[in-house]
Amino acid sequence: MQITHAEVVPVELTLREAVHLAHLAPIQAVTAIFVRLETRQGQNAWGCTIAHPQLNGYQPGTVQKVCQDCAVKAVDLHPLNLENALAELAPLCVDCPPALCAFDLAFHDLLSLAAGLPLYRLLGGYRNRIQTSITIPIASIDESVELARQYAAQGFRIFKVKGGVDPAADVQRLQAIHRACPEFILRLDADGGYTATEAIEVARALEGLIEFLEQPTPADDLQTLREITQLSPIPILADQSACGAESALQIAAQRAAHGISVKLATCGGIRAAYQVDAIARAGRLATMVSCLIEPALLIAAGLSLALASPNVQYGDLDGHLVLNNDPSQAGFILKEGWLIASEVPGLGYSVNL
Repeated sequence: MQITHAEVVPVELTLREAVHLAHLAPIQAVTAIFVRLETRQGQNAWGCTIAHPQLNGYQPGTVQKVCQDCAVKAVDLHPLNLENALAELAPLCVDCPPALCAFDLAFHDLLSLAAGLPLYRLLGGYRNRIQTSITIPIASIDESVELARQYAAQGFRIFKVKGGVDPAADVQRLQAIHRACPEFILRLDADGGYTATEAIEVARALEGLIEFLEQPTPADDLQTLREITQLSPIPILADQSACGAESALQIAAQRAAHGISVKLATCGGIRAAYQVDAIARAGRLATMVSCLIEPALLIAAGLSLALASPNVQYGDLDGHLVLNNDPSQAGFILKEGWLIASEVPGLGYSVNL
């Protein structure tokens, strides 16, 4: 098998409604950068990534340029020597993990196509389905409750509520959603918006009500996160604090969280996310495979990892549901809040570009 052509295609994806996150301007669109690898045998493999300064800190033009540099080099690489291929591309992506993510997905897709297996089975095949949360963005109490009821009618049973701007309001919103949907699992993601005192107060107020509190304090303050983890009556997950294997190792070594959230388009793809999960597993921390606002192709890749590892306890793979014009369609099934794997070889998707 030989790669004969590598193509980079940026696409601006609009959102059905603007998304509000803690201390950020409303997000109305994101840039997805798709990569297509074509082989001499006529196979096509796709990868993609996300570039958004508010979501993963990268400008689209920067990520596109690095992807184009990688595309030039990709045609000289053996597509089935995955570790070697990604090691060759890594120096080009030292300061741009999202670019490596796009090629990581494409090379994993090629490898699993050659093996004739779905990627989740090639990676380990621990299970074939996982339950995902659905995100409730920052909104009023009434709006949050109405969204929860709408999602419940669609079959979702886990709500991840965004907060981090007003701790007291976050507590009231979670309590109101619980009253409206008392049998449902609730999670709170503060996106680093709380002080240490606020984080502890929120955790105590919501004890027994939420499954975990995600990234309560700023990402660059690991010491404070560790202190909160020691005092909190509910599990604490690190998200933005864990942007790759090195930071995950620090979190595990310092017991700075009870679990780690990993996003492919932030850490550099499946291979990098697998390393984060291995560190979490060795440190006896739970893993959550999460996402940005991203195409279904990226969600399918995250799902492959989530299904492969027994250490993945939480799924948060709903970022494609808010997009208007996603050119990718994943082969997995979303049913009653469960993501069920496709059994076709590769990542399982179609791309219309």
